[in-house]
Amino acid sequence: MSDIRSRIDRLQAQKSQQKEARELLKSLDVRQHIAPVYYDLHADIEQGAHTVYNLPGGRGSCKSSFVSLEIVTGVMGDPTGRSNAIVFRLVAGTMRESVFSQIAWAIDSLGVAHLWKNRVSPMQYTYLPTGAQIIFRGLDDASKLKSIKPQRGTFKYIWFEEFAELPGPNFLRSVMQSVQRGGDNFTVFRSFNPPMSANNWANVYIQEPDARAITLLTDYTKIPREWLGEAFIYEAERLRDLNPQAYAHEYLGQPTGTGGEVFPNVEIREITDDEIKSMGYIYQGIDFGFAVDPACFMRVSYDAKHDTVYFLDEIFKRHCSNKELAKLIKDKGYDRTRPSVYYSRMFGAVAGDERALIICDAAEPKSITDLHNEGLKCYACHKEPGCVEYRVKWLQHRKIVIDPKRTPNAYREFVHYEYATDKDGNILAVLPDKDNHSIDAVAYALNNLIYRKGISA
Repeated sequence: MSDIRSRIDRLQAQKSQQKEARELLKSLDVRQHIAPVYYDLHADIEQGAHTVYNLPGGRGSCKSSFVSLEIVTGVMGDPTGRSNAIVFRLVAGTMRESVFSQIAWAIDSLGVAHLWKNRVSPMQYTYLPTGAQIIFRGLDDASKLKSIKPQRGTFKYIWFEEFAELPGPNFLRSVMQSVQRGGDNFTVFRSFNPPMSANNWANVYIQEPDARAITLLTDYTKIPREWLGEAFIYEAERLRDLNPQAYAHEYLGQPTGTGGEVFPNVEIREITDDEIKSMGYIYQGIDFGFAVDPACFMRVSYDAKHDTVYFLDEIFKRHCSNKELAKLIKDKGYDRTRPSVYYSRMFGAVAGDERALIICDAAEPKSITDLHNEGLKCYACHKEPGCVEYRVKWLQHRKIVIDPKRTPNAYREFVHYEYATDKDGNILAVLPDKDNHSIDAVAYALNNLIYRKGISA
């Protein structure tokens, strides 16, 4: 009897929620929460004029905010509860702090949080009045998608956040075949910061003729200034003045490279001894290796005023033990700080400790311990899902000055490092894990700077 009573109570509560939801939807104006640049696209979605919405854009363009609002209101707008949504990113570990939080923001902004219930394992939001779902999935293992189904209805809304992360058009088709089942009315969002190369597959793909698709390129200049804040505007304009190419890519969403090169921002020239003497901030990093992969130590300087990284010296050697590597570093005097170099506590300095900080690959704690035992001040780099791509992106948005005489191996790797391609020759937003030892070592060296609050990729 108590089970029947409990079921009746739940049904009555759901009917009450449905009534409240209907009244809320009548008064809800999504246009109050989206930037004016998206008004026409919002109307297009309401009319069902297109199936696919390509949203390339620079930082601060509010494209993810727009998509999250459209999905939440779209799911709420179907009283049958058969319109569900699925949200994708390539790496599952990046979802909680990105798309999951973005959907939470949209729900809170609309003032309807009491009508939604979330859980994080597996990640999903449930709309209580109808039971419709917003499901989140990483594409690390796309084979698992075949078993994904909403409780009822279809995935009417499909969102690919950071669309360019996907490994090519064939992969995209496979994913779409898995989730576009049981219906013929879908709304697909592809939001992403365009990769640097104009030949990247995603940049090319959205330009292909498709009567079902519409593309809107946005950037922060089209967003109300007060939405972004003065700190954001300052950083954007500072980068515009220091590095116009990086600004065009990062903030305006423009591809600025013509091929598959990862670092088109490299300047090759002589770095004089007098220049090095005047450099104040020195950073050092190690990528471990032994047989096939070399051990690589990189010493670089960063000029914050001009947003420029200078490569000063390298140690690049195969069959090099940790003991030998430590000796080579100490023989060059790189185990000690220079009198002119100031290390704040943020960068690991301790009063009375004049040893130079070296940041190493976190994947080899035993090697870090070996170097510690040799008297070097070594620490592991920051590590989280997507950190490799983030560090490379940070480097892409600075000028990099390389003197081939000082760092010949770094010169070779940085100049020749290119994005991977699929079997059809499409350039992917995938970083090959080969011939990148100095690239990793430089990224480790600058680790504390890359993850410093207020400085971004």
